[in-house]
Amino acid sequence: MTSLRYTALLAALLILLLVTLALSLSAGKYPVGLPALWASLTGHHSSALLDTVVWQLRLPRALAAALIGAALSAAGAAYQAMFRNPLVSPDILGVSAGAGLGASLGIFMSLSLLWVQGLAFAGGLLAVACVYLVGRAARRQDSVLVLVLAGVAIGALLSAGLSLLKLLADPTSQLPSITFWLMGGLQAVTSHELRWLAPGIAMAMLPLILLRWRVNILNLPDHEALAMGQNPNRLRLLLIAAATLLTACSVAFAGIIAWVGLIMPHIARLLVGAEFSRLLPTAALLGAVFLVLTDLLARAVSHTELPLGLLTSLLGAPFFLYLLLRSRRLS
Repeated sequence: MTSLRYTALLAALLILLLVTLALSLSAGKYPVGLPALWASLTGHHSSALLDTVVWQLRLPRALAAALIGAALSAAGAAYQAMFRNPLVSPDILGVSAGAGLGASLGIFMSLSLLWVQGLAFAGGLLAVACVYLVGRAARRQDSVLVLVLAGVAIGALLSAGLSLLKLLADPTSQLPSITFWLMGGLQAVTSHELRWLAPGIAMAMLPLILLRWRVNILNLPDHEALAMGQNPNRLRLLLIAAATLLTACSVAFAGIIAWVGLIMPHIARLLVGAEFSRLLPTAALLGAVFLVLTDLLARAVSHTELPLGLLTSLLGAPFFLYLLLRSRRLS
């Protein structure tokens, strides 16, 4: 793809994101027309009810959906580049399992929402730290393979702990809260939470942006990368740290949202190729558009809001199967 076509693609995705954000702000049980929406956003002749709906309810949620979709897609692209495998998702190192266990522990202990989110964030980081320490202990083996196997083992252990918490939780109050949180959703996101989410995602995204030109080095064997003056292990550590922070921030605020970090980088790769400096922004924009639309569908499809993670699975799994069958026919 030429530079001109790539720039046009990014511009089209950015316009599509703005359109989906406008749809998310307009649609719902209280419909808002585009003139009224523009009046509220610009502060001209809007009612107090309209401002409440737009500024306090829908805008924080729509922006959170865009940020989390971009974060999960960027994390998925980083993990897939690091492991040289397009079937890797952001939870490969156990971050989602650790965050789920941390949040469930907070709900089990009847803590506030802030503590639940903090425990979810800490649980995700702790899980990946354990995986990395196992990888360091087995450094004589294939480092990438050891990380994957350690992630599977740690994730299974954390899932067992989560199952134990579910068994011990109060079935009338705690268990439904744990189950609903694990299915993901953005109904609890407010402007206050957005003030913490946005800087966290921006700080975690910055290393990926700065290192985007070097990530392609990981496609080479380690000895060739070292011969070129690059340290692949240090680069992997930086990628793991950034991608883990992105995933932990997302899961802490929105619960476990599956498939976004797996499918969006895959689609981006079909559009712009595997070159990471182009793949990263394309995947991030695709993820933002997808999650904003999915969140809109979760609010509009029925009288009861559907869990966001449930919808992403219902949409993502069949689409991924379609991509697999399509790639088989083209091969």
